[in-house]
Amino acid sequence: MPETTTPNTPAFVLVGHGMVGQRFLESLAARGLTPAAGQARVVVLCEEPRPAYDRVQLTSYFAGRSPGELSLVEPGFMEKHGFELYVGDPAESVDREARTVTARSGAVFPYDTLVLATGSYPFVPPVPGKDARGCFVYRTIEDLLAIEEYAKGAETGAVVGGGLLGLEAAGALKGIGLRTHVVEFAPRLMPVQVDEGGGAALLRTIEGMGLTVHTGVGTQEVTAGEDGAVNGMALSDGSSLATDLVVFSAGVRPRDQLARECGLAVGERGGIVVDTECRTSDPAVFAIGECALASDGRVYGLVAPGYEMAETVAEVLGGGRAGFTGADMSTKLKLLGVDVASFGDAHGTAEGALDVVYADSRSGVYKKLVVTADGTLLGGVLVGDVDDYGTLRPMTGSVLPVSPEQLVLPAGAGGPVTLGPSALPDDAVICSCHNVTKGAICEHTTLPEVKKCTRAGTGCGSCVKVIGQLLPQSQDTGLCGCFPYSRAELYEIVRTLRVTSFTALLDSHGREEARGGEGCEVCKPTVGSVIASLAPTVGASGYVLDGEQAALQDTNDHFLANLQRNGSYSVVPRIPGGEITPEKLIVIGEVARDFGLYTKITGGQRIDLFGARVDQLPLIWTRLVDAGFESGHAYGKSLRTVKSCVGQTWCRYGVQDSVKMAIDLELRYRGLRSPHKLKSAVSGCARECAEARGKDFGIIATAGGWNLYVGGNGGATPRHADLLAQDLSDAELVRLIDRFLMFYIRTADRLERTSAWLERIDGGLEHVRDVVVDDSLGLCDELERLMADHVTGYRDEWAETIDDPERLRRFVTFVNAPDAPDPSVRFVPERDQMKPDLELLAGPVLAVRTLEGTSS
Repeated sequence: MPETTTPNTPAFVLVGHGMVGQRFLESLAARGLTPAAGQARVVVLCEEPRPAYDRVQLTSYFAGRSPGELSLVEPGFMEKHGFELYVGDPAESVDREARTVTARSGAVFPYDTLVLATGSYPFVPPVPGKDARGCFVYRTIEDLLAIEEYAKGAETGAVVGGGLLGLEAAGALKGIGLRTHVVEFAPRLMPVQVDEGGGAALLRTIEGMGLTVHTGVGTQEVTAGEDGAVNGMALSDGSSLATDLVVFSAGVRPRDQLARECGLAVGERGGIVVDTECRTSDPAVFAIGECALASDGRVYGLVAPGYEMAETVAEVLGGGRAGFTGADMSTKLKLLGVDVASFGDAHGTAEGALDVVYADSRSGVYKKLVVTADGTLLGGVLVGDVDDYGTLRPMTGSVLPVSPEQLVLPAGAGGPVTLGPSALPDDAVICSCHNVTKGAICEHTTLPEVKKCTRAGTGCGSCVKVIGQLLPQSQDTGLCGCFPYSRAELYEIVRTLRVTSFTALLDSHGREEARGGEGCEVCKPTVGSVIASLAPTVGASGYVLDGEQAALQDTNDHFLANLQRNGSYSVVPRIPGGEITPEKLIVIGEVARDFGLYTKITGGQRIDLFGARVDQLPLIWTRLVDAGFESGHAYGKSLRTVKSCVGQTWCRYGVQDSVKMAIDLELRYRGLRSPHKLKSAVSGCARECAEARGKDFGIIATAGGWNLYVGGNGGATPRHADLLAQDLSDAELVRLIDRFLMFYIRTADRLERTSAWLERIDGGLEHVRDVVVDDSLGLCDELERLMADHVTGYRDEWAETIDDPERLRRFVTFVNAPDAPDPSVRFVPERDQMKPDLELLAGPVLAVRTLEGTSS
């Protein structure tokens, strides 16, 4: 046990380390009830071979997210707080009299308080053939790994169950290239969440994606061939379907076996009976999450109620007063690309409930609000258009400020009326995942602050849009003290008025006091980048060092190379897709040898040449350009690289030619000036060797084409990219990337990466998808034209420089002595190469004399 505990320290044993179990540990840590604080010994028995992970996002594994990336446990969390975690070692029995838990390994752990967070298990209908080879459940990462491996030899898959998890599983099977069937016993999909109308809208949309749906029928038998492998299913209506793989996703049941065996009270239909403090029939034992039968008689299968239970128990153990009496069962999610939401009394079961319905089968939109005669909102169902969910859900139980008809009708038919979050009371719960109210959110000023301090927006994400509307909006959105306009507004001014110089823009659209001036260090490079990105369209010079443009550039752009700490520069030639011939490798080696450069392979699949003096740059470029190289733009706010794996050409797992696609994309977007640097990658299969999910735009191959991810980022604030569109053809992929990049360049702030832009922009990913995929603003033709202008107008800056004697004149260390090298740029040998002379950089070491009467 940790050294900070004593024999008298209470012992807590947590059985189960899923999402709710991890939340319980975080709640203990927040209250200081940890071994590190000397307040308790905490033992965690985890059945799975890995710590807690995000089961809500389980299907994202098939979109390229690794098991490690799904983890909910921050590095060092267990060690920091002194929690003892035993993975792959579940509890086997509980001795309540002795107050001990015995694990599978045989280890025995004493407890003063036992917390059961054993979750649930998937229900598999007792049909013949359910254990045949090729039958799976859809619950854990191990289940997904097994499905992925077996699917390599399959062509068709069937999912038994058309609820939330069933449709997730169906989307996963479709994503890995299988013809997919969904079999649902109820007369509609998602029967718990949506009504008949919503189910019909969902059905039409999903069938339009190529899935085959069978509703109102059950599975009678799973048939197998002589080899014992699944080959079909017999259905209750007498029909059959051929399939190579079956996934059972027909609901879950509470895992209460451990409680039953030790004599705790359980419900008639399962679930460990608990009171409002989540305490079982044994005062020393608590149960939380899906294994618990709450005091209101319900077993909650959503994560948000489990989090509330975890917080309740932690508060009680800390000596406080808390209770769990029930939870909001509202749901918003995207299934197979379709937005679905339900909240409150979605089925209108309350006495006197009235339905207000709008349905458009052509567009796949269905909206239903359940109200009382006086206009009190009881609940609702939204399919296809869920923009108002974040505002409507918190208003459940309140009289709507406008008629419900206005809230469901589209524009031109009596609506829509948008209810702003200002209409909500302070006690309205905005984030149901973490039970955060409007009042708590309004205590903060930025979205990152809200997420850090309240956790709102870090769960399912459906509340982020409303949170953004609640936060204070800056009154002055000007770029700097020189311009009253934002970068996006300046972009529109330059594009519309065809402005080709900084001076003209400042004099015509700058703040009155800044006109006639020189600008500042903020606006000069920003406007320089805007003009460069629009140069072919507005008629400006595309060469960033021509005329006035040269004075606008950042340090690196001044010499088309990256300035290093000792005053030398690095040179990075473009190597599209990371593919290079032996001959070109030899040229790079010869250049590095002849100019005495340090060589390093970068993370972007390129070779960096360090240690060049300013006067050497044109000579190095000449050698490289003559060999077929061009600028890699490592110095600019522009596209850097498009990485790739070797793809299907060489790899036995590859399903598309990732190298060719990476080369095509890099050559298309090279030199594209943007608010910040751009990075990309193309992976040839879901194993994601090129790490595309960590890029501004990443592409992952599927059996049906390409999945496009956007807004990823590595570095100090890593972010996984979000899926924008899937199963795209080559042409569709390029078209969407064109639109996405130009929309980003058009609307982002200065020095704003796509990851930050995607989180800041109003509406987030859904708005971006509406604009670039669905063309909701009618901008797509223009965005494509702007990209076509860039592609046509591209010129290599290195070649443009070495071909112009006038441009070469700037590449000298001293203007009055152009042939003199910089004496401060010196190097010393290290590991058969050279490095900067750090002693020279640090300057001479001065002797320090100690004054008399003082200690040294």
